[in-house]
Amino acid sequence: MTTYEDHSKVTDLSATTEQVRRAVESVIEGKPEVVQLSLTVLLAGGHLLLEDVPGVGKTMLAKALARSIDCSVQRIQFTPDMLPSDITGVSVFDQTRKEFEFKPGAIFAQIVIGDEINRASPKTQSALLESMEERQVTADGHTYELPEPFMVIATQNPVEMEGTYPLPEAQRDRFMARVSVGYPSPEAEVRMLEHQAGGPRIDALRPAAHADEILKLIETVRQVHVSDPVRRYAVDLAVATRNHPELRLGASPRATLHLLQAAKSAAALAGRGFVLPDDVQRLAIPVLAHRLLPSPQAQFNRRSTEQLVADILRQTPMPDPYGAQRPRGY
Repeated sequence: MTTYEDHSKVTDLSATTEQVRRAVESVIEGKPEVVQLSLTVLLAGGHLLLEDVPGVGKTMLAKALARSIDCSVQRIQFTPDMLPSDITGVSVFDQTRKEFEFKPGAIFAQIVIGDEINRASPKTQSALLESMEERQVTADGHTYELPEPFMVIATQNPVEMEGTYPLPEAQRDRFMARVSVGYPSPEAEVRMLEHQAGGPRIDALRPAAHADEILKLIETVRQVHVSDPVRRYAVDLAVATRNHPELRLGASPRATLHLLQAAKSAAALAGRGFVLPDDVQRLAIPVLAHRLLPSPQAQFNRRSTEQLVADILRQTPMPDPYGAQRPRGY
């Protein structure tokens, strides 16, 4: 049951995230919906995939979000010659102690920025699988826990571009959401040119929240109420992707779980302690589309997975919003 104390926590969440949002938007011009989705994934405890053509600010967004939180940050520039041990770490023999010592890799940080992740080989990409799912790294029979909160923000160029490898299905499924930054509006681009005249604005960005605060906000999001009709609606959407004739790979149970976690985060960001069907509907495309594989016929007809998820949303009945009523005491 949601209590007034829980409602107070949601209010505190909105205040803290508003500070983080303003910090990020001081660097990223004219993309409030992209910043909103980034914060949604952060508070849901997920990982974010930024996909778009070069030069639209993918890496800048990732760096701005990381810098807006006072936590450890590591940046990995993915290249074709990178090895898995460059990410996870390696055991080095210590001549003094006559034993092997584990040297942690770049993955041992609270915010990990993976720049152009699809320029590395699938073998290297797979080094992220365990860490993204289980928040740990296993090397030479030993398991090392990763710090909390832990979030991977990866950027990638479209797979049609030279020197890129498509992400394996298992890798894409571990990203809670994918978003395209897109070109700025002419007005936003003019403001960007004006503001960048004195140098990169990100250099002056100061943390707006501490890592411990983010951990508390993530815990608050987990307590957001989800009614049975809303839960069923999320499952109906996932099942529809598995049965769609134009999809040869539908959404996994992990995708359904990510969809509800993101919906909880969106509800909390909106100042609510309960999820509405609209929260699930708004997040269905960024959470589900990147996990799906279109059939050859859909590819021939140039039907994107985003279009197919939009079709499913139109065809799947939404539950009555009053079926997601506020719990007693809210």
